[in-house]
Formats: sequence, structure tokens, C-alpha cells
Amino acid sequence: MQLRSAIAVIVNFLLIGWLTVYGLRLFAEYHAKGRWAKNVTSLLAGLGLMTLATALLFTPNNAAVLVLISHTKIARMLLWLSNTLLFSAIAAFGLITYSRPLRLWHERKIERDLQRELPKIP
Repeated sequence: MQLRSAIAVIVNFLLIGWLTVYGLRLFAEYHAKGRWAKNVTSLLAGLGLMTLATALLFTPNNAAVLVLISHTKIARMLLWLSNTLLFSAIAAFGLITYSRPLRLWHERKIERDLQRELPKIP
């Protein structure tokens, strides 16, 4: 069982490292395009809140409560809820991202079809 635990820890560490590097690459690309200035306050506020949440999580009383909660099935339910919300966010992003180009394509097609049916007046 020790080997499995070690492999799981290593794989998780590599996955978290890869996600961190990928996120930093995305941020670097975002920064290079010059659109970061208006959202930097939101980014810093979000990082501040995440740091605050982490600090509050690591108090002795909260750690004891987390130990008690970890013995229940709540972790699985929260994992399912988290995955459902993440997939919903991905689906919403896809709908928002691709609905406008499809709508513009549809409007152009209607415009072309209407122009074909109009008589040519010299």
C-alpha cells in the first residue's frame, strides 16, 4: 500500500505543478496582450481571499473539525458537486463563446439569401 500512496502523491504533485505552469503561461499570454491592467485588481483580490481562506483553514480548531468531517461521505458529495459546477461552467463558457459567432454567421447567411432574391436594378 505504501507504493500506491507514493505513486498517488507523485502523480498529484506533477498534476498540480503542470496546472500551475499552464496557468502561469496563460497569465503571461494575457499580460502580453495588454488586457491585464483592468483585471489586475480582481486578480489580487481573489488571491487575497484565497490566502485568507487558507490561513483560516489551518487553525487547530478548524483542523480538528476537518478530521471529523473527513470520516463522513461529505467529501464524495462535495467532489460530485464540484465536478458538476465545473462542467456547467465549461458548458456555459462554450455556449457564450460560440453562440455569438454562430449568430453572426447566421445573420450573414440570411443577408446573402435576401440579396440573392432581390431583383438587380441598374
